[in-house]
Amino acid sequence: MRGNLKLHCCELHGLWKAVVLLVCIGLAIQIFGINGGKRLKSSTLDADGERGRACSPQTHIVFLKTHKTASSTILNLLYRFGEARNLSFALPRGYQLGYPKPFRAVDINHYSRGRNVDYHIICNHMRFHHGEVEKVMPRGTFYFSILRNPVTLAESAFTYYKGSSSAFSKVQRLEQFYRDPWRYYSISETGSHYARNLMWFDFGHDHNANVTEHYVAAVLKEIEETFHLILLAEYFDQSMVLLRQALCWDLDDLVTFKLNLRSNKTVSRLSAETVGQIRAWNALDWSLYLHFNRTFWQRVDRYGQERMRRDVQILREKRQEMMELCLQGGQPVEAAQIQDKNIKPFQYGRAKIMGYNLKPSLNNHTRERCVRMVMPELQYKDLLATRPSYSHVQRLVVNLGARSNQTESSRNGVTQGSH
Repeated sequence: MRGNLKLHCCELHGLWKAVVLLVCIGLAIQIFGINGGKRLKSSTLDADGERGRACSPQTHIVFLKTHKTASSTILNLLYRFGEARNLSFALPRGYQLGYPKPFRAVDINHYSRGRNVDYHIICNHMRFHHGEVEKVMPRGTFYFSILRNPVTLAESAFTYYKGSSSAFSKVQRLEQFYRDPWRYYSISETGSHYARNLMWFDFGHDHNANVTEHYVAAVLKEIEETFHLILLAEYFDQSMVLLRQALCWDLDDLVTFKLNLRSNKTVSRLSAETVGQIRAWNALDWSLYLHFNRTFWQRVDRYGQERMRRDVQILREKRQEMMELCLQGGQPVEAAQIQDKNIKPFQYGRAKIMGYNLKPSLNNHTRERCVRMVMPELQYKDLLATRPSYSHVQRLVVNLGARSNQTESSRNGVTQGSH
């Protein structure tokens, strides 16, 4: 009896050891993030800057790619993130999703009515139509976009779309148009949206509407209720830090090179008088920008000013490391100096779009990574469209030289305003 009791106590003692060991292992998993070989979940802060629960990376994303707002750079990081993880893209047949007409689900290549197809990412140019987007994106999708000061946007749009907008084509210089815009502008003429309230138009609203307090407030409320985050082109790095937090991605996923970058030789300096005229003519865009400029800095305050400065510095250091690793000369170059024509950006209008030369001594793995970071949006979209399917794919190692003829022929079919 006593021997049995002793044996039973020993068994209990051994059981307690096992329980304690399992508890310790569980604590170690929680503390150190051991997760069976899967990627670690990121820790993030909530909107009020307080430590929140561990989060999972967001993979269902709508990016409203507005025009002339650094949106091509964001498109590239979304392409890279999605391609690396075999995510599905709602790609257009050409390079835009029905633009400038309001987006329809049928604008997506291979889309069929009556089929319940949810994509991971939709990010090419469109004129936003929420109801149609919801047909192809699931509940819980993250919506975001980017804005730019309407003054610098108007200057860029004039240079880029002078041949696409009837209003712009009637004048030689931007100042001439803005001195008396109604002399050259007609609501019904081709490309009128490029010449007035372009961002308002991209968000799906009437860019020629009367500016009333009630109307503007209603549209801003609608945008706020639809979009989870609005970024600012002038504060791109701060925008990337906020986007990283919202998407629960690694900061490395937000490292970019500037794409579709215009040469300073084609940038015009504007007088104070012209600046005022641009703001008045684009009053809807100005209201849009002012409102989301305020909400942007409110987010930065909640994130923490010091924390933002630290994370922006880290992001810039990571970008500099990649530039030193990838780029010959470490800087963008004009199109005529780009050695590999397969990564040469499409040239449109009077703008001179710059690109990059890669170092010739890169190993295959590094070169593939660097190529993706400098690949212009037209070539990258063509690459994604060649994948075996949109939902179950294998990564493609591209022989850029073999794609030369395809890329050149694709450029010839670009619709106006694809950037």
